[in-house]
Amino acid sequence: MGAAMAITVKPNEKGTAIVTFTFTDEDESVVVPTANAWQLMDVSGNVINSRSFAACGFTGTEIVLSGDDLAMFGVLDTGVRIIAYQGTYDSDAGSDLPLNDEELFRINALVSQVDL
Repeated sequence: MGAAMAITVKPNEKGTAIVTFTFTDEDESVVVPTANAWQLMDVSGNVINSRSFAACGFTGTEIVLSGDDLAMFGVLDTGVRIIAYQGTYDSDAGSDLPLNDEELFRINALVSQVDL
């Protein structure tokens, strides 16, 4: 039970990635959340590009990461990022039940990438 998300491609540095969420309840039935928020972090937990829970509510089932969301920060940056999700849903089991998940993905570093 919970939120499931998938990044359908390995995004290129400063490119675009679409993240798709699927939400299920305790019976594995699809549910529509009553609240949604997400956060983008590096593996140390640092928020990337101001994409914090407080700033990133959404409706629907997809979010788009692009540009500075997928930037690399120096030669020591491994490109590993975490998208964390928090939300709530209602079901026969109760109201405002929590949905939480995290997903790791890696940015494909481009040797020739320059800022435009």
